Amino acid sequence: MAASRRQTNGRSPLLNQQRQITSFFSKSSSVSPSPSPSPSSIISKQKPNPNPVSDTNPSPSTPSPPNPKRNKPPLLIGVSSPLPPSQPTPSEVVGRRIKVYWPLDKAWYEGCVRSFDKLTGKHLVLYDDDEEESLELAKEKIEWVQENVKKLKRLRRGFSASKRMVIEEDEGTENVGVRTDEGCGDDGDDDDSSDEDWGKNEIVDDAEDADEVMDLEDEEDVAERSEVKRSGNFESKKRKLGGEEKLQPVKKSKSGVEFGQRSFKVWSTEPTSSSESKKAFIGIDNVATGDASERFVVRESQKLRFLREDRKDAKRRGPGDENYDPKTLYLPPGFLKSLSDGQKQWWEFKSKHMDKILFFKMGKFYELFEMDAHVGVKELDLQYMKGEQPHCGFPERNFSMNVEKLARKGYRVLVVEQTETPEQLEIRRKEKGSKDKVVRREICAVVTKGTLTDGEFLSANPDASYLMALTEHHQNDANESLERIYGVCAVDVATDRVILGQFKDDSECSALCSILSEIRPVEIVKPVKLLSAETERLLLKHTRNPLVNELVPNVEFWDAEKTVNEVKKFYRHTDVSSVEGNDGSVCMPDVLLKLVKAGNNSRSALSALGGALYYLKQAFLDKSLLRFAQFELLPCSGFTELASKPYMVLDAAALENLEIFENSRNGDSSGTLYAQLNHCVTAFGKRLLKTWLARPLYHLEKIKERQEAVAGVRGVNLPSSLEFQKALSKLPDMERLLARIFSISEASGRNANKVVLYEDAAKKQLQEFISALRGCELMAQACSSLGIILNNNKSRQLHHLLTLGEGFPDVCMLVNHFKDAFDWVEANNSGRIIPHEGVDSEYDSACKMVEEIESSLLQYLKEQRKLLGDKSINYVTVGKEVYLLEVPESSRANIPRDYELRSSRKGFFRYWTPDIKKFLKELSQAEHEKESQLISILQRLIWRFCEHHTKWRQLVSATAELDVLISLAISSEYYEGPTCRPSFFGSLCTKETPCLSAKGLGHPVLKSDYLGKGAFVPNDITIGGPHQASFILLTGPNMGGKSTLLRQVCLAVILAQVGADVPARSFDLSPVDQIFVRMGAKDNIMAGQSTFLTELSETASVLSSATRNSLVALDELGRGTSTSDGQAIAEAVLGHLVQKVQCRGIFSTHYHLLAIGYGKDPKVSLCHMACQVGDGIGGVDEVTFLYKLTGGACPKSYGVNVARLAGLPTSVLQKAAAKSREFEATYGKHSKVSSENNTNESWVDEMAVINKSLTNAATNLSFRENLCISSLSELQNKARALLLRC
Repeated sequence: MAASRRQTNGRSPLLNQQRQITSFFSKSSSVSPSPSPSPSSIISKQKPNPNPVSDTNPSPSTPSPPNPKRNKPPLLIGVSSPLPPSQPTPSEVVGRRIKVYWPLDKAWYEGCVRSFDKLTGKHLVLYDDDEEESLELAKEKIEWVQENVKKLKRLRRGFSASKRMVIEEDEGTENVGVRTDEGCGDDGDDDDSSDEDWGKNEIVDDAEDADEVMDLEDEEDVAERSEVKRSGNFESKKRKLGGEEKLQPVKKSKSGVEFGQRSFKVWSTEPTSSSESKKAFIGIDNVATGDASERFVVRESQKLRFLREDRKDAKRRGPGDENYDPKTLYLPPGFLKSLSDGQKQWWEFKSKHMDKILFFKMGKFYELFEMDAHVGVKELDLQYMKGEQPHCGFPERNFSMNVEKLARKGYRVLVVEQTETPEQLEIRRKEKGSKDKVVRREICAVVTKGTLTDGEFLSANPDASYLMALTEHHQNDANESLERIYGVCAVDVATDRVILGQFKDDSECSALCSILSEIRPVEIVKPVKLLSAETERLLLKHTRNPLVNELVPNVEFWDAEKTVNEVKKFYRHTDVSSVEGNDGSVCMPDVLLKLVKAGNNSRSALSALGGALYYLKQAFLDKSLLRFAQFELLPCSGFTELASKPYMVLDAAALENLEIFENSRNGDSSGTLYAQLNHCVTAFGKRLLKTWLARPLYHLEKIKERQEAVAGVRGVNLPSSLEFQKALSKLPDMERLLARIFSISEASGRNANKVVLYEDAAKKQLQEFISALRGCELMAQACSSLGIILNNNKSRQLHHLLTLGEGFPDVCMLVNHFKDAFDWVEANNSGRIIPHEGVDSEYDSACKMVEEIESSLLQYLKEQRKLLGDKSINYVTVGKEVYLLEVPESSRANIPRDYELRSSRKGFFRYWTPDIKKFLKELSQAEHEKESQLISILQRLIWRFCEHHTKWRQLVSATAELDVLISLAISSEYYEGPTCRPSFFGSLCTKETPCLSAKGLGHPVLKSDYLGKGAFVPNDITIGGPHQASFILLTGPNMGGKSTLLRQVCLAVILAQVGADVPARSFDLSPVDQIFVRMGAKDNIMAGQSTFLTELSETASVLSSATRNSLVALDELGRGTSTSDGQAIAEAVLGHLVQKVQCRGIFSTHYHLLAIGYGKDPKVSLCHMACQVGDGIGGVDEVTFLYKLTGGACPKSYGVNVARLAGLPTSVLQKAAAKSREFEATYGKHSKVSSENNTNESWVDEMAVINKSLTNAATNLSFRENLCISSLSELQNKARALLLRC
C-alpha cells in the first residue's frame, strides 16, 4: 500500500474527515478530537514489539475512546517462525512469505516479497488482498512464515484497535467487507456504520432522553448488543463468501442452534415476473429452514405475526378487501414500541415498500435486514450476521455490482442513503432540540430492470433496455364496432431515448405485437385493471419475462391533462431565457409540442408518457430525462397517413419467422440477419443498426440516398472507412456515457450533494467526464479524417454527415476549451481538477486572494527585518505552525513584548506577531474558499459541458450513422457468389403493377459452411410486373427448399430497402410497404390458442392488412386440420389475395389439387422445387433434392422419402409407400371430363352418385325379396366405365 494511497484513501475531498463523523459515537467528553497524525508518522514512532500477537495498549498518538466493553484479543492467523540466525541478503528474501505488523490495527498481515529496489533500499510487499507497499524491512516488525491457506483481511493502517478482522479463503470475494464491532476509532478511514442497535430488545425509557450517554448508545454498532452482554466480550462477526463453512467455528445459542453451518434455505422475495405481478410483497411463508430455522423462524412466528395471518396494508385493509395494497404494510403499535430508533427507521421505509429490497446505508456498508437479508444471502452470496435477526450486508464499493445483479434478476431495489453525518445530527440535536437518535436517511434511488444506467452487464451488452408504459382506450367507429386505441411510451433510461406513439389497432393487435417484438421491453408500466384481457395475453406472448408495475389510473398513471401540466411546469422552470410562452410550451421539444397540438388524437400517447414520468419520478430520473431526452414518434402513430410514412412495416410474425434479431434455436443473435450485417465497432452503432433493420425504408428517394452512401464508403474509399472504424474500436458507449454525465449535472438521487458517500464518487464522476471528453475528441477527429472521401463522392447523405456545421457539429472549439481548462491526465490520476488560469473566475478570485495575502506576508517580513535590524530573519514552518518568524538569538533583545514565542532551536527563537496572526486568519479563510471552489469546479465544468448537449448528441448520432453505413458496405463481402445494388422503380402514386425480379438470388445468411455438403443453390425468381403473375404457387417435395426460398426472398427485400447490397446478379424491386410471413407450426397455449388457431389468426392479419404493395409469404397454410377443410381454406385465402388484394406473394403448399385448379390462371405462376426420384428398396422412392426453382407443379410431396431419411424401420416404410400409392389411386387424380359431359361435373361427383345407388340397393336387399338383379349389374358397369375413364 503506497503512501499516497493511504493519504487519500479513495475518499472524495467533498467529505469531512471521518474522525469528525465518528467522533459522535465516542463517549469522550471532547467535542472535537484532535486530528490524528498520518499512519506513516505513527509507524515511525512505534517501537517494535516482540509480542507477535498485538500490543496491549492503544497507540499513544491515537487515543481510543473509553469503552466499558472488553475487547477480544486479535486473532492470530498463520504459523510464523522467527528470522533465521543467519540474516539473508535483501535479494534472497524476494519471493518469501512475510507477516508485517500494523500497530494501529494491532494485527499482522501476510503477503509475499515481490521485489527489491536497490536505489531506495525498500522491498515491495504484495499483501494477500492485492494491496502493495514498499517497506524498509529493517524498520518494520516482521516475521517470516510458511504458506497457509487462511489469510487475514487487512484493515487500513488508520483503523483503531477495537476492530474485528475478517477471515477468508485464498479465493477472494467481492462481497467481503471489513466490519467493526464497537465504536469507531478516530482515524479518517473509519465509518459511521455503527449507528443503530439492531439487536436491542429492551425499550428505551423516555425519561432517559436527557441522558446524553443513552442517546449516543442508540448510535452504537450494528452488532447485536444482547449477544455482547451475554458473552461479556466480543465474538467476531464474519463477512465471507457463502459456502466457506469450514472457517466458521460451530457455536450454539441458548436454544442449541448451531451457528457454524451456512446451509440455509432462504426466505425471499422472488423476482416479479409478468405472471406474478400481483405478488408485490415479500412472503413470510418462505422462511429459512435447516440450521437457521430455530434461529429465524421462531422469532418470525412470534414477533412478526403481522406479516402472516394478520397482514394488513397501510390503510389496515386485508388481502381480501377491495383496493388492498400489497406494497404497503400496517405495523402494530406494540411492535413499534419494542424497536430501537434505528429499527423503527428501517421499518418505516420497508412498510411503505414491501415490494422492494432495501439497501439500507449505514456508514460504509449497505445493510439488508429481515426478509431482505434472505434475498441477499440467496442472490448475492452474502453471509448472515450473527444473531436471531436475519441480517447481512456489503461494502459501498460493491453497490453497482450488487444492485445490478438483483435488478437483472427481476427485483426492485430501494436505495436508502444517509443524508446526514453523526456530526450533523449532533448539531441538529443541540441547536434545534431534536430528539432524533439516528442520522437522517432518505430514499435516493429505485433500481429495476428498466432503470439501470450503469453496470458490468450493461457495459458488455449494447442492446437497449426499454421501460414501456402502455395504456388502452376504446371508441366506436363508423360501423358501431369498438376500436382499440393504444398509447405507448418506451424509454431507454441508459440513453435518454423516448419513443412516443398512439395508434388504432386491428382485432389481432398487430401493431402492438410488432412494437413489442421490436423493442422487447424489460419492464412494463400499466394502469391497474385498464388493459383488456387480449392485451394482457399479448404482453405475455411477445415479451421476455418483463417486470410489470401497476399504477393507479389518473393518480399515478397520469391522464393527458395532468401530463401536459407537469411537463409544462418542468420546462417553464428550465428555460428561463425564453420570454414568450409563459405556460412552458415554447420550451418543449418538437415531438411533445406536436403531441400537445394534436388534441384528442394524442391523449393516449400523452397518458402513457405520464405513466412513465410518474414511475421514473420515484426513481429520481424524471428531471434528467425531460431535460436531455431524445424524443421520437412511433412510425405507426396515427398522426399521418400511410403515404407519408417512411418505413416498411415488419410485424411480430415477420421478425420472428425471418429470424431478424433472434434465432429459433436459443433466442440469441447467431444465424440472424442482424448478425450477418453487424460489423459495427461502436455500441451505439449496433443499436442504430437494429433500428434500421426493424424499420427498413419505404420512400424511394430515401432508399437511393442510403444506397449512394453505402457505395460511397467502399471501393477506393474502403481503406479510409476501415481506418475510421479502427479509430473508434476502443471508444466507450458514448451514448450511455453522455446520458450519465447529463444526469450528474442534475445532482439528484445518489448524485445529490446531501448524500454521504465514503467511496470516492467524485473521482469516478471525474474519470467518466474525462472519458466523455476524450471520446468526443476522438469522434470529432475520426469524422474529420473521414472527410477525405468527399473529394470523389456524390452521396448527399455522406456530404451532410461529414460537412462541418451540418450533420457534423462544430465541436472542435468546445473540445479545445475543456482541453485547455485542466490537465486531463493529471486529473484522471489524482481524482481532482486543478483548473488553468482564466477557466473559472470564482477559482481565480480565490487564488488571487491567497496570493495577495502571501504577498502581504512577504512584505511584512521585509518590514520586520528592517524593524529588528537583521536581514537573516525568515519565515519557517514547524509542524502545522506556518509563517513563524525565526529570529537569531542576537536580535532577541529587539523583540517587542506583544510577539508570542512559539518555539525555539539552538541560537534561534520563533514568534507569531499580532499582524502575522491576522494574516494567517485571512489566509485560512482564503484557502478554505479556494478549496471550496476547487471542490465545486467539477460540477461547474459538467454544467458547462451539458449546455451543449445537443451538439454532443449530434456528434454521437453522426458517428453511429457512419459506423452503420460502413458495416453495411462490409457485410456484402461476406455473401457467397455475386452481389448487386438493387434497382428500384415505381412509386406509391403509380398504377403500375408492383414487381420483384431477381437473377441468381442467393441467401443472405446461409453459407456453404453451414450446409455441410455442396454450395447454396441460387435461383431466379420473378413476381409481379407487366404481363407477369403476381403470385407463385409453390409445390415440391418435403425438404426440397420451399420454406428456404420464401425466407430468402423476404430477407433480400429487407436488405434492399435497408440500403444494403443483395446476394444476386441483379435485383429489381418495387418498394414493399409491409412483409407478411406465415410459416411454421406453433401454438400459443398462454393465450388459449391451438396450433391451427394461431395459424389462422396470423392469416387473418394478412387478409385484413395487406395492400397492393405488400409482399406475402404463406407456407403450407391449412395443414393443421383435415385435408378437405385445409385445402378449402388454402384455396379461399389464395383466391382472396390474388383477386382482391392483388399483392405480390409466394404460396407454398402440399395440396396438389390447388395447382390443378390454378393451372390456367394468368395471375398465378405454378412452380416447384426440382428433384430427382429413383427407385429404392421395397418400392420406397429415393429423392435427390436439386433446390432449383422450376416451372410447373410437382406431382407429389414424397413424404415417405423424409420418413426414410428420418430412420423409420423398413417394414414401416414399405407399408407407408404402399398405402401412399393406394391413396393416390383413390384420391389423387382428376378424371378427364369428355366434351359432351357437363364441364362442371367430375369423376368424384359421378362416383358419389354410384355409391349412393349402391347404398340404396343394399338397403332394399334387406327388406325386399323381389330385387331386380339387372339394377346391380347396371351400377357395376357404370363403375367400371368410370374407372376406365380415370
